[in-house]
Amino acid sequence: MDLRRALDQVLANHRKWTEGFGEYAVHESLAVPAEQVEESLDELAERLRDNYPFFHPRYAGQMLKPPHPAAVAGYLAAMLINPNNHALDGGPATAKMEREVVADLAAMFGYDTHLGHLTSSGTIANLEALYVARELHPDRGVAYSADSHYTHARMCRVLGVAGTSVAVDGAGRMDLDALRETLADGRIGTVVVTAGTTGLGAVDPVHEILALCREYGVRVHMDAAYGGFFTLLAGTEGLDPAPWAAIAECDSVVVDPHKHGLQPYGCGAVLFRDPAVGRFYVHDSPYTYFTSEDLHFGEISLECSRPGAAAAALWLTFRLLPPTRDGLGAVLAAGRRAALRWADLIAESEHLRLYQRPELDIVTYYPAVSPASLSAIDAASERVMREGMTDRHNPVYLSVLRADVRSFARRHPEVLADRADARVLRSVLMKPESETHLDPLHARVERLAADN
Repeated sequence: MDLRRALDQVLANHRKWTEGFGEYAVHESLAVPAEQVEESLDELAERLRDNYPFFHPRYAGQMLKPPHPAAVAGYLAAMLINPNNHALDGGPATAKMEREVVADLAAMFGYDTHLGHLTSSGTIANLEALYVARELHPDRGVAYSADSHYTHARMCRVLGVAGTSVAVDGAGRMDLDALRETLADGRIGTVVVTAGTTGLGAVDPVHEILALCREYGVRVHMDAAYGGFFTLLAGTEGLDPAPWAAIAECDSVVVDPHKHGLQPYGCGAVLFRDPAVGRFYVHDSPYTYFTSEDLHFGEISLECSRPGAAAAALWLTFRLLPPTRDGLGAVLAAGRRAALRWADLIAESEHLRLYQRPELDIVTYYPAVSPASLSAIDAASERVMREGMTDRHNPVYLSVLRADVRSFARRHPEVLADRADARVLRSVLMKPESETHLDPLHARVERLAADN
């Protein structure tokens, strides 16, 4: 997709629309000399150079990548109007688009009925899900795995809800025996399961957790902020379909289109399987909600002002790359194939060791050191990351994951536990270009590791 051509069309279409309302004079207070604009834009460009190249496959660090050109064009087209999707009269067109994309997300997860909306982030989406959990069970707490996102513990504190961490197994998934023990005393009202932990990309056994929670009369919230779109690939290339199919039975689900949905920040989403939970959002406003009898988004969300541009960006993206296996799924499949192949290359390497085999598109590994100890692995991982990122001629951008001594011992008992934890290298292969750039990426990291 030619972004320049698309943006030219966006600007031309916007001009045609505005001209239909008649001429008017822009107020002089908004006037800025052209020379000053050009100078400031160049200054901005220079300031923005102080960024890592998230667009390039040599960036294999955090969960960062640029949005698809369709999302950029869609966002700009709506941003020029600047609709607010809080109330229908604040953004009539983009509110309809939001309904449509939320329905697309609900269908992707197998929801027959739903209530939901976009949010500014997965953090806010999870906050809303836990808010509803508290309202449904005000005297009971929330349980989440030890490897779940830290937002759950934080939001429990915000909401005044008791949060309980549940141990994980040797692959970073919620441990069923530990969960049963946690549920036994009846203090838990909602269990948070994760489809794609942000550290390892691990997928909890959702289908088994659901059965256990129903046995105890406990709700299940699915945090699929990171991995949710991988449901499009369930059952392909070794991706177990059972956990993904079970999402349809979860009471709520969160997903972040600004991760694998090719959207700019911030675009999260929260969906509830039972639309009746909308009663917990009921409130009144003396100056909104008058233009339509239909439900306004402000009446089913905790956030007030929200950019209609986010809905337009996702709507346009889904028009071109729909949330199907052959559409958006093909983008995710390339990154996952790259992760699995890189794991194979690392397993055969003399200079690298695989920390854990990837389930989605996150690869964790560390330099081979002798003798193998946590302190030596920690130092070597930090050195590889630092030297790779500061190399002016052939940089490579990685991140690290801190693994505690118990987690390390479960995966690599041969490593001497001479400290409490160690950093290992971590790469998120979100960009489909990682698949075609994998060989030079692996060679560069292997060379850095070999220089121990």
